[in-house]
Amino acid sequence: MHDRKIETLKDVELKLVSELMKNSRRSDRELAHAIGVSQPTISRAIAKLQGEGVVKEYTIIPDFKKLGYTLASITFVRMKNKLTKNEIQRAREVTIRDLCKDCPSEIVMFERGMGMNFTGVIIAMHKNYASYTQLRDRIKVYDFIDQLRTDSFLIDLQDEVHYRYITFSTLARNLLENDYAAKQ
Repeated sequence: MHDRKIETLKDVELKLVSELMKNSRRSDRELAHAIGVSQPTISRAIAKLQGEGVVKEYTIIPDFKKLGYTLASITFVRMKNKLTKNEIQRAREVTIRDLCKDCPSEIVMFERGMGMNFTGVIIAMHKNYASYTQLRDRIKVYDFIDQLRTDSFLIDLQDEVHYRYITFSTLARNLLENDYAAKQ
């Protein structure tokens, strides 16, 4: 049942996911009060959502600048060709074992996708520009990535002007609005 789509969640479960995205530190009792159900209902729903993989982890969104990160990078890559399942598995293992090991960058996401003539994206946090260049250099050794087709967008975390920090609160609200609209 790990493939269950969010559209099939019951109203209580959907509201619970939304509330957890806004603030996952609240107790089951506080969540129950916010949603308007009993605390045992919340406890059962949380266990179910975790068991089905809908809730993958509980985390915070820190001020990365205060933690010493000066840059965020979004690096777009192009795979050399369509990878077989074995090559994809090898790429995953290489990424976890080598790319993330002893690198001053912290990779927060490495996924396949499509757009702008790229087929993958790496999102990482960096303590300085040198750690970003080290990540770029490490990417160059992988034979499944076309070295002529990589590009990055850098975000200066020390800049005084920010338009919108990363948040899931607005996504949580949108999740409920879209569910409501779909039912109309």
